[in-house]
Amino acid sequence: MKRQIPIFLVFLFGVIMLFQFFVPHEYSQEVYKYLLDWIIVIGIFAVAIGIWSLFKVAVEKVRNRKEGWQYSYVTLAGLFAMLIFGFTSRNVEGGEWGWFFVFVSAILLTVGMILQAMVDRKKSGLYGGAAVGFVIISIIIAIFDNAWAFHFGTAEGLSATMFVTFFDYILIPIFATMFSLLAFFIASAAYRAFRARNVMSSLLLIAALIVMLRFNPLLEPIFGMGLSKTSLWLMNVPNMAAQRAIIMGVGLGIVATALKGILGIERNYMGKG
Repeated sequence: MKRQIPIFLVFLFGVIMLFQFFVPHEYSQEVYKYLLDWIIVIGIFAVAIGIWSLFKVAVEKVRNRKEGWQYSYVTLAGLFAMLIFGFTSRNVEGGEWGWFFVFVSAILLTVGMILQAMVDRKKSGLYGGAAVGFVIISIIIAIFDNAWAFHFGTAEGLSATMFVTFFDYILIPIFATMFSLLAFFIASAAYRAFRARNVMSSLLLIAALIVMLRFNPLLEPIFGMGLSKTSLWLMNVPNMAAQRAIIMGVGLGIVATALKGILGIERNYMGKG
């Protein structure tokens, strides 16, 4: 039954969603919206499972002293700090923070103590007691500190000072750094791909040069509109044809994968092949 019930549910809801798309009835649309709400609920549970999975991976890294295990502490600290910042804000904009940062430190130390208790079983009692102490401190601060408050039912925390500051000045620069490094890998891959080894690679190199050079203002007096028109033709005809073929292939692959899941052929979502 543990295997049959998930397969039956996948088949049932897969068939319902398949036929719902072709039934333009008001009741069908209501069913569709209702099921979309359930997807949101399932997504919330998936986030909780993802956080627990991340925590377990961090524990295994620290326990086995794998390469870069120190960064597991940084990852968990960033995760729980952003969770706290997303659900809290000052009661008076521009006012005092009170004991807020002590509260955040107590929560992060609690997470650290729980992590250490799971890593070092011999001292789990010591770390567990320390975690309980930090939890008590954080609860006391949350109850009696009136400088800030929790906002679970609204999105007020997402526009709070700490959340926006960490997002704008830490997360966005990290993304910018990652994409900057990615640009060098793309340039390296392009250099290897654009070598004129045969006829096809030579055509790729010529087309790429035409598309890139059409934005060069120094070449416009020489070639006139010919370079621009050739570039537009390459983008709108051969490139568009290739893109449509790829999209059609991806669509057929999605349909095939969905049918395999609905018919019970694909069972990897249950952890079994």
